[in-house]
Amino acid sequence: MYQALYRKWRPKTFDDVAGQEHITTTLRNELKNDRISHAYLFTGSRGTGKTTCAKILAKAVNCLHPHDGSPCGECDICREIDSGTSIDVFEMDAASNRKIDDIRGIIDEVQGTPYKCRYKVYIIDEVHMLTAESFNALLKILEEPPAHVVFILATTEVHKIMLTIQSRCQRFDFHRIPPRDIADRLLYVARQEDIALGDSAAMLIASVSDGALRDALSLLDRCIAISREVTDDVVRTAAGLADKGYLYDLASCVINKNTAKALELIDKLYGEAKDMPLLCDELIAHFRGLLLIKSVSRPREIAVFTDSEFEQSQTQADYLSVADIVYFMDVLSRAYQRMGKGTGDRTELEMAMVKLTSPELDVTNEAFAARLTALERAVRKGVALGTIRQSATDAEKAPEPQAEPEPEKAPEPEKFPGPEQTEKPEKKSEQPKPVPPKPVPRQQTDTADVVALSKAAVPFPQWSELVEAFREVSSTIAAALAGSEAYVNGSFLLIKAESNLAFDMLRNPEKRRAVRNLLVEHTGKQYRLGPYRVEEQAQQDADPLQQLKEKLRESGVEVTEE
Repeated sequence: MYQALYRKWRPKTFDDVAGQEHITTTLRNELKNDRISHAYLFTGSRGTGKTTCAKILAKAVNCLHPHDGSPCGECDICREIDSGTSIDVFEMDAASNRKIDDIRGIIDEVQGTPYKCRYKVYIIDEVHMLTAESFNALLKILEEPPAHVVFILATTEVHKIMLTIQSRCQRFDFHRIPPRDIADRLLYVARQEDIALGDSAAMLIASVSDGALRDALSLLDRCIAISREVTDDVVRTAAGLADKGYLYDLASCVINKNTAKALELIDKLYGEAKDMPLLCDELIAHFRGLLLIKSVSRPREIAVFTDSEFEQSQTQADYLSVADIVYFMDVLSRAYQRMGKGTGDRTELEMAMVKLTSPELDVTNEAFAARLTALERAVRKGVALGTIRQSATDAEKAPEPQAEPEPEKAPEPEKFPGPEQTEKPEKKSEQPKPVPPKPVPRQQTDTADVVALSKAAVPFPQWSELVEAFREVSSTIAAALAGSEAYVNGSFLLIKAESNLAFDMLRNPEKRRAVRNLLVEHTGKQYRLGPYRVEEQAQQDADPLQQLKEKLRESGVEVTEE
């Protein structure tokens, strides 16, 4: 009969226990010095080693040949306890044996001396499930325990245990096991079981298990049922997780305010039988990772990221404030709490994504606060207006300023380059251009040209498939272009996106070159890149702060930029 991995590889000695050195070291020192307490209280979250350490301690206090405070595992006593046949070690589940009669049975038994062992050991698991009468009966025996009895109480909810019980026990708090320790243990087990397990897949299992090694081994068991070559995809399939790419795409939809694309992605994931509450929880965890990147100096010590995931997450975090992320997590958390309580889980997630991609539809106080924060951030990120040297009244009286000659090399505006700025060879002229009486801003010329190109452009076929192909070249490019559209006009490829995430990325010459190379590889044609703009959008894209500065300058008001 097949034995589950978590049972087969349950630690037999303190040396095998992972991630609880603060407990195993203390217990070993007490055993070496023969300072054995009459009652121990082990508390902590599930799967962290409470029952395992209780059984090791039961062996250690009775072992015939202990080694450095740990049981030898070879003597008759150790073998009997491991097999569960020892009549001096009792294990009771308080969830199903919680009545006072069960505790009275223990009280009657403890009066007798051990049959073979040095101590009688009583392990009571989930002790917080006992009734009030049972606790009172247990308290009586803990107040006056026989010298040959050791009680080990284990619980996940220590706050439910009477303080009078806690005060009579030596308490040990089991921590959630760090992901790296879980991954190392999984890799060790995989080597022994001849399982092909990569470090990335092991870390993914560790992150899903939430600090519980038992859960991690159980998940590894499910992965083996799919394939003995355990990859990230196998882990996601076994755990029912959404592919990380979909999480980044959904987050990009939130950043770009692309409602239609977000709903399409949810529909696709629902069709693939993805669990909607789990997907919602994964999205919350994704934004938590962005929050850590924005808030702490070493986020990878708290959250688990692969190198490519960390690069994508940094890119997305750069376009969000802490207030934005907290608002996203709050909306998703409220949707998660409502799931399973009437409205369909899918509908709850869709409503949450609509609120995040269309903030004007959310009328909660948190939504108003988030929009106010966005306005404040927009002002801070704009070009700051300096000190106005003249008052508004003086500006009205000031004479009309004369047109200043255009500088020899005007700085390029901070915007995604227009088509005539992109991929065109430089033209060298021997004679300088005549200075116009009043220069036209370069941005207006670019916008007009882009609008003209956009009017005659047609949709680029299979753009979404190309964006997926970018994942193999650069996950950052794929994340930036997620949810975008593309149009073609001759040799120009115009990209349409709801935010400047894609355009800021394409200002990087190396990344723009990578996009062009992939286009050549898939289409056999060299394209020049530019933004897709219609007239209405071009008017909306005009920078109001820049317009204000121009109006002030035209009125004779001197403006300095910080």
